[in-house]
Amino acid sequence: MAEGRTRPAWAEVDVSAIRHNIGVLRRLVEPAALCAVVKADAYGHGATAVGAAAIEGGAAGLAVALVDEGVELRESKITAPILVLSDLPPGGAAKAVAGGLTPTLSSVEGVEEMVTAARALGTSHSVHVKLDTGMHRMGADPQQFFDVVAAVMSARELRLEGVWTHLAVADGGTDEDRAFTDLQLDRFDDALARLASADVLPPVRHAANTAGAVAWPRSRYDLVRCGLGIYGELPLGAVSSIFGADPGTVPLRPALSIKAQVVSTRTLDAGERPSYGRLRPLAERSLVATVPLGYADGLPRAMFGSGYEVLIGGRRRPLAGMVTMDQIIVDCGPDSTVSVGDEVVLLGSQGDEAITADEWADRLGTISWEVLCGIGPRVPRRLVGGSGPAKWKSARVGSV
Repeated sequence: MAEGRTRPAWAEVDVSAIRHNIGVLRRLVEPAALCAVVKADAYGHGATAVGAAAIEGGAAGLAVALVDEGVELRESKITAPILVLSDLPPGGAAKAVAGGLTPTLSSVEGVEEMVTAARALGTSHSVHVKLDTGMHRMGADPQQFFDVVAAVMSARELRLEGVWTHLAVADGGTDEDRAFTDLQLDRFDDALARLASADVLPPVRHAANTAGAVAWPRSRYDLVRCGLGIYGELPLGAVSSIFGADPGTVPLRPALSIKAQVVSTRTLDAGERPSYGRLRPLAERSLVATVPLGYADGLPRAMFGSGYEVLIGGRRRPLAGMVTMDQIIVDCGPDSTVSVGDEVVLLGSQGDEAITADEWADRLGTISWEVLCGIGPRVPRRLVGGSGPAKWKSARVGSV
């Protein structure tokens, strides 16, 4: 998309932070390998750049939600293993096989479609089978799971590379949450034991998301699937507390900043009410600055009522009026030296101050995942701290 490329507003993606975070999390979960989750355009950071940085940092492979996301990574010359986390749509098996993607299967019908696709291309293809242990979103239920595994094992066109499940409340801090996570892992262990009793030993077993990888060592198995953590964020509460409990813990580094420049300033008298709705009078004669980012770019209107501030000159400065589609207006106070061209940080650090994704989430009553994924496509991503695609290489651990 060309829209937005010429206006002074952008998101910086620090790929050195991605590599750093991969290293921190790898050391935490060893000897398990780490799979970097780069679905949803790498949580808004840019999948091809993040995927490359993750592999450079030592990730065993990548994970996506959609076949098309995996194909995009292949087209960018990434050769590392790519796991598709969702069930394949009708017709998706052929595209997955052609792209060298590893599909997740959870039905006998899905196995049959994969067999047909692999046979058509004359290949033997690795697959993973997902067990629903209580998330109840996707995956085979406990009755179907063994039928799906048996169907894979009986098909010479397929190889059972992995089995996995997904934890619903690994980031929860209540006794009920902890009990339910233990129950899910017990169900997964029971299924693995039943497979082993039939001499079925999948090379790769995995259950942990970022929260599980940090807070539930028993969930690490052979592989962990880290999404939020590789972007330098952690679920708040119990997970953050556990991660930082060791004084020697190396902190994660947020990889995404949102920046812009002041494009206009004007001085207004006390009592003036800038922006749509004229919702708030200025308390005193003040300089107000226009910044070219708005709700079409992922800065919700609800930020105004939440008391959201931006950073200019290393200081927090509040919004002067309602967020509009393309701009915000910032109250810079009396006698301000703010001028056109000054840097504005909407997410990230400036001087000694920082505005975090968790702060956004708290103001909006949501989660940091949604904040990061919500940054719009017309905000150009600028890479810092990294090398280009020519240096992208696969870093395989086993055949994950």
